[in-house]
Amino acid sequence: MRSSDSGTIHIIGAGLAGLAAGVRLADRGRAIIIHEATEQPGGRCRSYYDETTGMLIDNGTHLVLSGNHDARAFARKIGTEARLEGPAAADFPFVDLATNKRWTLQFGNGFFPWWIFDKHRRVPQTSVFDYLSLARLAWASTDKPLGEVISDAGPLYKRLISPFLLAALNIEPLNASSKLAAALIRETLAQGGKACRPLMAREGIGNVFIEPAVNYLRQRGVTVSFKHELHGLRFADHRVLELDFGDEVVSLGENDTVILAVPAYAADRLVPDLQAPSSFRPIVNVHFRVDSPHSFPPMIGVVNGTSDWIFSTPGRISVTVSDAERLSRMPREAIAREIWKDVAAVMKLPIELPPWQIVRERRATFAATPEENAKRPQAETEWDNLFLAGDWTATGLPATLEGAIRSGNRAADLVKLNRQIAA
Repeated sequence: MRSSDSGTIHIIGAGLAGLAAGVRLADRGRAIIIHEATEQPGGRCRSYYDETTGMLIDNGTHLVLSGNHDARAFARKIGTEARLEGPAAADFPFVDLATNKRWTLQFGNGFFPWWIFDKHRRVPQTSVFDYLSLARLAWASTDKPLGEVISDAGPLYKRLISPFLLAALNIEPLNASSKLAAALIRETLAQGGKACRPLMAREGIGNVFIEPAVNYLRQRGVTVSFKHELHGLRFADHRVLELDFGDEVVSLGENDTVILAVPAYAADRLVPDLQAPSSFRPIVNVHFRVDSPHSFPPMIGVVNGTSDWIFSTPGRISVTVSDAERLSRMPREAIAREIWKDVAAVMKLPIELPPWQIVRERRATFAATPEENAKRPQAETEWDNLFLAGDWTATGLPATLEGAIRSGNRAADLVKLNRQIAA
């Protein structure tokens, strides 16, 4: 089988990065084929019906912030931005299970972090001067472990910096890349509440970002093929010449392009001498089929518990545990019971375990250390018609929804530029 002589864009992988690239290119008038190895799109960002609990659940509890402009623009383009729901203001309630103290950070709706100057809105027992450390971090010029840049002593670290960065970086913050932490702070906390309002997919992440994107693409003539795994690439003369899918080989014409939007460990196997992150961190999500107390906030951060964040939706309570290596060898029911203890304590619910399901992503994100961050490749490669996409590429952000979509957009823009230069 040959690719189209008019120039075909082959996107390998129908995860969020690959779909974002496809959506970005869909109106350019070129043939596009998306090849997905599995039976469904979305990769680590998908929803599925769980027979154990009788619920539609996400493989991870994904959160978008109002300042994630690329993620929101992507949803807007495929017609689903209204399905991202959140509170009117950027309010983040917390509970400390060691002391049972509760507080709410109130970032407001402005473009400047005025909340820092109001003792009723900032972290309890902190002063304005404590936040100078965040300013120093936000503009740090070199990358090093966060523990060498900022102190872990005091309430500001324990009640804001640690839970915020743990959720976004999926690694113990003191071991994390200060460069990635700084990028997060510049794009969120430093921008005021206008950039920090939490937005959630109440009807499932797949119903916001995945299935509508596939429909959008197909309506524009894009072919999306499932169970079509790429086995290998053949290179010559600074180009990809063939795509080997096992049962067929696609020969590429001079105007054909490839966007490789697969996980880092798959790209490493396919691309010779590729430097990419090789260490990863797990995330555990637990979903309980149970109603939360009336008027309970849609999400609450947990300090000094096994749980990190508890999310409440009608008929369901979901819990996220980041950097969850400590849970990887525990029996599933033991994990569910330990986490339910947190939920029951926070929400004052009976200790009896309701129906539950656990989703463990063992390689959820690359390890956001300075060393692994330095391995992230650019979207451009040494091959003229091959570009990379994925949250593990050099997006400047950690492995988030926003980073994945930015990577797809970047690869798509390079394909457009490459085509213009060739013309």
